[in-house]
Amino acid sequence: MVQLVPHAQSPRSLAARRPAGRRTPEAALEHLQLDLPLFGTTMPNLPPSPPTAAPAAPDLPRTASGMRERKLQLGARLLQYKLKRSARRTIGFSIDGNGLSVTAPRWVTLADIETAIAEKQKWIFAKLTEWQNRAEQRALPRIVWEDGASLPFIGKPIRIALESESGTLEFNAGKAILAIGLPIHAQAEQIKDRVQGWLQGEAKRLFAERLDHYAARLEVSYAECALSSAATRWGSCSSEGKIRLNWRLIHFPLTIIDYVVAHELSHLREMNHGPRFWETVETVFPEFREARQTLRQHPPELLPIL
Repeated sequence: MVQLVPHAQSPRSLAARRPAGRRTPEAALEHLQLDLPLFGTTMPNLPPSPPTAAPAAPDLPRTASGMRERKLQLGARLLQYKLKRSARRTIGFSIDGNGLSVTAPRWVTLADIETAIAEKQKWIFAKLTEWQNRAEQRALPRIVWEDGASLPFIGKPIRIALESESGTLEFNAGKAILAIGLPIHAQAEQIKDRVQGWLQGEAKRLFAERLDHYAARLEVSYAECALSSAATRWGSCSSEGKIRLNWRLIHFPLTIIDYVVAHELSHLREMNHGPRFWETVETVFPEFREARQTLRQHPPELLPIL
């Protein structure tokens, strides 16, 4: 499964079994959870800084979700985070557009929690930087749905023309013009719906073609394929052979589409992301590393806003 990135969403827990007998802080720290529905990041090469608790009032404020706001001094950097106590058995970290949230067992001390944060500070600061950068990129202008609008299709820009000679939707690949057959006074929502419907139809057609191509090369069979509008992933594959591909891949060059297709089909031979899985991908798509990096830098919400 090609995992993305965004987007604020509820973190999911990977709870470990409660150790038998007396519970200790070490038991929780052995199973640190790094919840982040985002693309991967190379962590900056910074040495860990010991935690120093910033002065806080005895009664810390609570958020609407019942979390307490806290501050932690890590070297020269001040980290703000939200802490919630629960009956869970492990310490869980999650990062989204609202910053760092930590969920910890009630029996783990604050000192142990902040030590765990300090140990993971490179990951935390890297992810917080990602979210800030992505928020800045999302400030890009929206498509103005009118005659002459432009958007990417299979890696190249195409222009939208409202009127067509036949009065129906026509695509001229040579001129890169999509004539959608609407009157010049058509509303923006009508234009958007017509274009999006065409893009999804092209995605379904092209994805089926590429799936058949790579399934033959991998000598696997998939049960079905459906389009997805997921905000956090490009594709998925179930053990039953059901594949879902994000229709917005149609904006990318064919090489990127082929990577996602090969990736998902390879799960029918290796239902994991271990070394053998990547070896399988490489047998049919040797340049997968470059394609994977491209997708990590272009999550769905950074594509043209439809």
